[in-house]
Amino acid sequence: MISRDKDHKLISIYFYICDKFEELQFYCERFSNNKEPEFTDQEIMTIYLYTMHHEGHRTAKQVHRFALEYLKSWFPKIGSYQAFNNRLNRLGGAFTRLVEMLLTDFQPDDCLLGQSLLDSMPIITCSGKRSGKVAREVTDKGYCSTKGIYYYGLKLHLLGFRRVGKLPHPEQILFTAASVNDVTVFKDAWSGIEDRTFWGDKIYFVSELNQYMLEHQSSEMLTPVKAVKGMPDVIKQRLKAADDLFSTAVSKVRQPIEAIFNWLIQKADIQNASKVRSTKGLMVHAFGRLASAFIALAI
Repeated sequence: MISRDKDHKLISIYFYICDKFEELQFYCERFSNNKEPEFTDQEIMTIYLYTMHHEGHRTAKQVHRFALEYLKSWFPKIGSYQAFNNRLNRLGGAFTRLVEMLLTDFQPDDCLLGQSLLDSMPIITCSGKRSGKVAREVTDKGYCSTKGIYYYGLKLHLLGFRRVGKLPHPEQILFTAASVNDVTVFKDAWSGIEDRTFWGDKIYFVSELNQYMLEHQSSEMLTPVKAVKGMPDVIKQRLKAADDLFSTAVSKVRQPIEAIFNWLIQKADIQNASKVRSTKGLMVHAFGRLASAFIALAI
C-alpha cells in the first residue's frame, strides 16, 4: 500500500500523461498487430516517473520491483521485468517531448526573459580509465574541468531563464557527445538569440563572437574576467581590483545554475549512467530522469 497523499500524486501524474499522450503517441507509435496492448505506454511512463521521483528508485529493475510490490492493484497487467524494460526503452522519444512540454507548461511568471544562464554537466557512462562501449554512436570521451576527470558519456547543456534568488528555469536542454566544446554548442544553438544577456563562465569568453552578437543581435555575454596572455604585470595589477569585483558579481549571478545541476543530481541521479547498456536506454535515462525531476512542477 502507498499513502493517500501519494495516491493523489500517482493519479495526477497519470492524468497529466494521458492528457499529453494525444501528441506523445506520435513519438512512440506502434506499427504492429499489438498496437493497443493491455498494459499501455501511458501506464509505463506513469510508473517510471512516479517511482523515480517519489520513491527514489534509480534503475528500471528497481522501478519494476516496486511496481510489482506496491502498485499491482493499480496496474494489474504490468507483466515481467524483461517486457517492462523493452517497452520502456522504446519511449525515449516520448520522454524527450514530455520534457519540452513540462518546461513550457509550467514556466514561472518571475522568469527574466531577457537574461539567461548557461553551463554544462557530464552524464557519465564509464570512467575515462576504461574503454567506453555503450552507445558509441552518441557518446565519446571528454574531460570535466569541474571534477578534474576524463569520462565516457554525454554532456548536458542547459540554457535557463534567470530568476532572482531562485533556481533558473530551463529554456532549452541539449545533449551532445562528451567531447563537444561548450562554445561550439552555444555558437550553433543560442548565439543567434536577440536582445539577450547571457551569463556564462570563462570558457564562453570569445571576443570575436561576443562582439558580433553585440553588434548584430543586441545580445551580450558576461563572464568572469579572463586573463590576457602577454599582458604586462603592471597593467594586471592596475586592473585587478575592478576585474575581481566584476568577476565576483558575474559568479554570484551564475551560482544558481550550479545549484540546478546539483538539484538534478540529487532528485534524479542523472549524472550516473553506468548501468545503461544501450543507446535507447541512455536516451530514456537522460530524458526520463529529467522528466522525473521536473514532473514536480506539474503536481
